[in-house]
Amino acid sequence: MKNSTLLALGLALLPGTLAHAQTTPPTTFTTTVARPDTKLPPFKIEQPDKKLSPFTGMTRKHWQQAAQYLLTGAFSYIHTLDDPMQFPKQPGKSYPRNAGQVPTEKLEGLCRTLFMAAPLLKENPGLTLNGVKVADYYRHQLSRLVDPGSDTYIKPRAANGGPSQNLVEFGGLSVALFAAPEVLWDPLPETTKKALAATMLSYGDGPTVAQNWRYFNIFILSFYKSRGYQVNEKLMEEYLQKQLTHYRGEGWYHDAPAYDYYSMWAFQMYGRLWSEYFGREHYPAIAQQLNANFAPLKDNYPYMFGRDGSMIMWGRSIAYRFAAVVPFPLMGLHPEPGTNFGWMRRIASGAMLQFLENPDFLQDNIPNLGFYGPFDPAVQSYSCRGSVFWLAKAFLGLLVPADSPFWTATENEGAWATKELAPGTVFNKYEPGSNILITDYPNSGAAEIRAWCHVPVIGAGEPFRGSENYNRLSYNSAFPWQADGPNGEVAMNYVFKNKENQWEPLRLYTFRRFEDGVYYRDAELETNKNLRLSLADITLPNGILRVDKNTGSEVTAVRLGHYALPQLGNQPIKREMRKVRGRQVQLISNGTYQLALVPLSGWETAEAVDAKGLHPASNASTVLDAAATFVPGKEPIYATLMLWKKAGQKWTDDELVPVKKLAYSAQNNSVQVDFADGSKKIVQFK
Repeated sequence: MKNSTLLALGLALLPGTLAHAQTTPPTTFTTTVARPDTKLPPFKIEQPDKKLSPFTGMTRKHWQQAAQYLLTGAFSYIHTLDDPMQFPKQPGKSYPRNAGQVPTEKLEGLCRTLFMAAPLLKENPGLTLNGVKVADYYRHQLSRLVDPGSDTYIKPRAANGGPSQNLVEFGGLSVALFAAPEVLWDPLPETTKKALAATMLSYGDGPTVAQNWRYFNIFILSFYKSRGYQVNEKLMEEYLQKQLTHYRGEGWYHDAPAYDYYSMWAFQMYGRLWSEYFGREHYPAIAQQLNANFAPLKDNYPYMFGRDGSMIMWGRSIAYRFAAVVPFPLMGLHPEPGTNFGWMRRIASGAMLQFLENPDFLQDNIPNLGFYGPFDPAVQSYSCRGSVFWLAKAFLGLLVPADSPFWTATENEGAWATKELAPGTVFNKYEPGSNILITDYPNSGAAEIRAWCHVPVIGAGEPFRGSENYNRLSYNSAFPWQADGPNGEVAMNYVFKNKENQWEPLRLYTFRRFEDGVYYRDAELETNKNLRLSLADITLPNGILRVDKNTGSEVTAVRLGHYALPQLGNQPIKREMRKVRGRQVQLISNGTYQLALVPLSGWETAEAVDAKGLHPASNASTVLDAAATFVPGKEPIYATLMLWKKAGQKWTDDELVPVKKLAYSAQNNSVQVDFADGSKKIVQFK
């Protein structure tokens, strides 16, 4: 792809820099932002409605409360109309890294907080926070964007300028302007409107990045077209048609190169709102196609969340968190028959509470860059502190009318409360367009995903695309991913000792097929193509059976990790070893979950490994790892049980060792698995 190091695949380019790739060395540049005088109290649902929402207590009113709660945190930094939406810089790889990036940092804070401010202002134009009238503040700030004497002034794109973070934010601003023009746009002086149009169109009528970014151009061009301005309609139509080519089925768009939440909080969200505000009237055929691409979500996407609505930590920009739920309320704009809106809202509210009720979510009244608290391994260098307010896209659901079935249906647990997800079973939903496998575990209420990753990181401009954000064997709603450690600490992946004597994870996977309940992939080490594996994942009611084959031709040390458990509070993680049916079983428990690792074939040792600073939920964590030396010509099958249960639940022998026998046939290149319940499965490598 042209100029991929600088532009490709969603890396936001900032003024004053060529590109801020993940490898950008840390600098000493920082900003001086005064912390607020008062600390937000913990989020609390005021007067929960357990009749309409028996699981979360949250209704539309409580979504409004949640939006205002987070907006109050942002406005704790605003004392006058001139104060920018700028927040304390989080140590680590986030920007700004020089003074030239500060105006864009402030632009992010302004435009992204509007995702929650616009729906609130639409129903309460007189909203006042921290003694500041919110509508007056945003209108004043819009005027400052085009005032060359302002510290938040954004220069128009140069004639030869490329796509930048300013384009991203102006695209988001256009969404807010569409949503509440009577508050944000109509009252502006004509001179301000014309100046904003000139600046924003200089970005919208220009180059972009060939994936979700096109929607930023589309929204800018569409908004100003709707207001009577002359825009480049030919370019808009070109970008619209190209967006449709990214669709792969079952509700998934391909974001070049990966599948991740951008399919949902970008492609699907923007497509739905663009159709609502502009597309149905001006481009009905495209809007109809976008609607057809949106429709399958109701039958697929809900399965990707845990029974309590917990979302999976997976993919880049995970600090955007519950923005991932925005398709659920948007289903209420034009309700499709057969949509279980009570389940959709239960998921969306549950995912929101997953973070709002976590004590580490906020610092200095602002969400941290991380999953719960600060977690730099999950941060990309295109993010600043205000970037987190992309999560406020969930509150664009408040634009859905109050009488929509999304708001009026009684909460329920959907498939989790039916025979489809009955206890003692495992449920796989394979999506052939994307080759994504979603798995639900009724025994634990957890959801899991397996998805594409095949990105080298050596010399890459965006090494995060081959990092733990994407390279795990699977991702689970109950077990946020743990970063790899320098001493071979690994969770839910293999690491190999490479020629530099460093532990290197798998990241170059090739999907083969999903057949007879087995998910097949091949993988090779980036630095040494002679180190290879054929992978086979079999999901079980209490976890995963891995039946993997060493197809490499060199000797090396290798480790395989289970999911990791964070230490909760001051209670140490408990360890236990059992022998069951002749198998060594390693168990750990943190009081919420317990994990079990059972080596079945090939492995030489297994151990519980403690780690510091590698887990998103706690500074201290423990993972169960198996270890061996791969030797060509040796028995090539490495089979492993990776199991879990809620803490306190007892294990039966059949649950800990559900496999009775493994029989490898070199001639047939297959493994027959005999289970303790009498069933059999053939793992057929090709």
